[in-house]
Amino acid sequence: MIDFTTTQCLLFSEIISKPAAMQFDQRQGPPDGGSILLKAVERRYGSIGGLAGCLRPQRQAGKADHPLKELLAQRVFSIACGYADANGSARLAADPVHKMLLDRGPVAGLDLASQPTLPRFENPVDRKQFYRMGEALAESVIERHAKRLRGHARSR
Repeated sequence: MIDFTTTQCLLFSEIISKPAAMQFDQRQGPPDGGSILLKAVERRYGSIGGLAGCLRPQRQAGKADHPLKELLAQRVFSIACGYADANGSARLAADPVHKMLLDRGPVAGLDLASQPTLPRFENPVDRKQFYRMGEALAESVIERHAKRLRGHARSR
């Protein structure tokens, strides 16, 4: 029997600012490693920044350690990885992959927001803010389709 040991190695210089090489040859790799590709999509389209612009900060500026956009990005990426509630954030705060998603060093970078911080960020969001986020997302999708279809897409 022939055993193939070719290692695939990819460089993602456009995705994260830190040099990273992903090797897909481990039997026990990090379960959220594929989320690095989500970071590439976010970098290309910038949806999280647009959504964060729809939110009104409810926090006291002097007591906030994490910017609003960063908290939203942490929740979006963790939900996309299957962590539907903020309970997993205690473990994910020091996770190297999740730290890279927020442009932090995987080892020496600061930890992400804690479990108590995320509900304080999520709970004050009201219907008007959700509605504005929906509008921003719809406009973003229409804009991308207009570019793709050379201006032949419109909202109504």
